[in-house]
Amino acid sequence: MKNINIIIACVSILTLVAVGVVLKAAQSVILPFVIAWLLSYIFGPVVRFMAKRRVPAAFSVILVLSILLGVCYVGIFFLNTRIVAFAAAYPRYYDQLIVLTKSFTGNALFPPDFWDSINWGERIGKYLLSVSGSLVSLMSNLVLVVVFLVFMLLGSPFFEFKIKKAFSEGYGAMITSILKTISSQIGRYLTLQFLISMVTGFCVWLALSYLRVDFAVTWGVVAFALNFIPTIGSIVASIPPILLALVQYYPNTFPAIGAAVALVMIQLAIGNVITPKVMGDSLDLSPVVILVSLFFWGWLWGVVGALLSVPIAAIIKIICENVDSLKVIGIMMGSGRPYRNELEKV
Repeated sequence: MKNINIIIACVSILTLVAVGVVLKAAQSVILPFVIAWLLSYIFGPVVRFMAKRRVPAAFSVILVLSILLGVCYVGIFFLNTRIVAFAAAYPRYYDQLIVLTKSFTGNALFPPDFWDSINWGERIGKYLLSVSGSLVSLMSNLVLVVVFLVFMLLGSPFFEFKIKKAFSEGYGAMITSILKTISSQIGRYLTLQFLISMVTGFCVWLALSYLRVDFAVTWGVVAFALNFIPTIGSIVASIPPILLALVQYYPNTFPAIGAAVALVMIQLAIGNVITPKVMGDSLDLSPVVILVSLFFWGWLWGVVGALLSVPIAAIIKIICENVDSLKVIGIMMGSGRPYRNELEKV
């Protein structure tokens, strides 16, 4: 019996490693599929709602895709204008950056012509080229996301009936319950997270505009996007505007200090006061699970993986909670708050 348990444990570890290798190797196909799958939880209820009112599925899908593509177009247009604006302002920042670095480091550690010898223009050009390559990759992934999403949404109104027909009554009811729970919790989480991120982005834009930091709107959008990444996202979003304020106004450091204080206050207020009250235990995930999921999916799929880490962890937890043999894993992945009252009563 002991040997069997050891064999099962070894096989399980090897299976997990193999799954990780497949997910990494097939990223170009699997990642768009996962994104489309999560988007289907947002747009699927809209298609089913319209289907119940005799609206043709094709019309519903076209409407949803129009909204999605419209948002993507606005995002790409905004990103393009920001890159052009930054390129135009770059010479001014470059001169200020040289003065700043020389004043901090002096010439004791570096030769007098060290900073002048660095070809910053070439470095920035290479960086912008890499950004352009990332945008091309993003566009190709977007096409796959749209293709997957179209077929998922077209089949959405009939999916529940197929499950009931394919499985026995007990299994069919269990699978339907799991899917409804996933749809409800993920949909609620994404909606609330979107609203909280909007508030965060608006506050960041307002604070930086008051301090007259350049590209305040851009930093607000960055704060909105990165706020979907738990813990680390808000920290990463705060660093660039503070550094820009330092470079922009140096030797006057008040704007940079003001930006740092304002951004920290915004993140503390929203992260520790507003978010817990609004979100509550919507996903009921352990902080350790969130952190491990963030690093794992971030390592596997980059920034997009980090953005998807919490919904993926929540889906795994919901599935484990509804399968008897995996229920222990589901309980351990939770925050434990729902069980606290039960234990206190005992």
